[in-house]
Amino acid sequence: MSETKEPTWWERLGVRWPWRGAQSAPRPAHPKTAFVLAGGGSRGAVQIGMLAELVARGVKADRVYGASVGAINGAAYAGNPTAEGVEQMEEIWRNLTGAEIFPRSALDGPWLFFQKRPSVHANTGLRAIIEAGVHFENLENSIVPFELVTTSLTDGRERWIAHGNAVEAILASSAIPSIFPPVTIDGDVLVDGGVVNNVPISRAIAAGCTRIFVLLCGPLHYHPRQPRRPAEAALTAFFVAIHARFVRELTDLPPGVEVVVFSGGGEPASQYRDFSGTATMIAEGRAEVAEVLDRYVGTSHDLTEESVPAR
Repeated sequence: MSETKEPTWWERLGVRWPWRGAQSAPRPAHPKTAFVLAGGGSRGAVQIGMLAELVARGVKADRVYGASVGAINGAAYAGNPTAEGVEQMEEIWRNLTGAEIFPRSALDGPWLFFQKRPSVHANTGLRAIIEAGVHFENLENSIVPFELVTTSLTDGRERWIAHGNAVEAILASSAIPSIFPPVTIDGDVLVDGGVVNNVPISRAIAAGCTRIFVLLCGPLHYHPRQPRRPAEAALTAFFVAIHARFVRELTDLPPGVEVVVFSGGGEPASQYRDFSGTATMIAEGRAEVAEVLDRYVGTSHDLTEESVPAR
């Protein structure tokens, strides 16, 4: 019988980060698994496809961490980590329109950004979506332990929330600066967690997770387009900055921690209100996870092997 050929390091590099310090830190029999869902606006649909395939393959999270749109999808999964739960979120995503999330006002276009108000859009549409997809009142009531990250406008630091009203916390983590209004929780004014930690693997590592599945909404290596306007240059600089932290953390993993990255494919939509590619992104997310998991079936790095839930 021929021996199963293991993927080479170069083959693994594109889709997963190899074990760091594997010789000195043996692979645990039952890894403590985390799902980390990044921000990415309308491209968050790709995470629904990823979650659908992970659930279908029996891959379960012991902890879930989310930022921005990843907080919305992560909370929905944590509240109902089943195929039915993911199907419900998929239905919500497939029916989303930009007008629902980002309602237009009488004054539309670039002039919206010059109004004397805290944000371009109200968060009423976003609140309705969260309430439709998240079925627990407080974060501590989720089936899978869940935490989300926000950015404090009080002191500029990242603030993690694991307790209290779920909808308010998710709204805060998803409050894209200038697009949605800040949310005040316990006297702290909060905005999108992606500003300070868009891919919060550090939180999962600090909690003792040894296998981390990262669900991105865009490519692992960010190659921004050449900006043509000052506003585009500012947004490009913002995305470069938040992406750089994740890349640095990937290169400095502690021994015994394995990170599996699902990139999510393409670049952000040119219009933040564009949800026309939702169905395609869901299919792409599912296909990417299937391809990665299939690659390691039958090897010592099998990602779908049966495991005992971590405590």
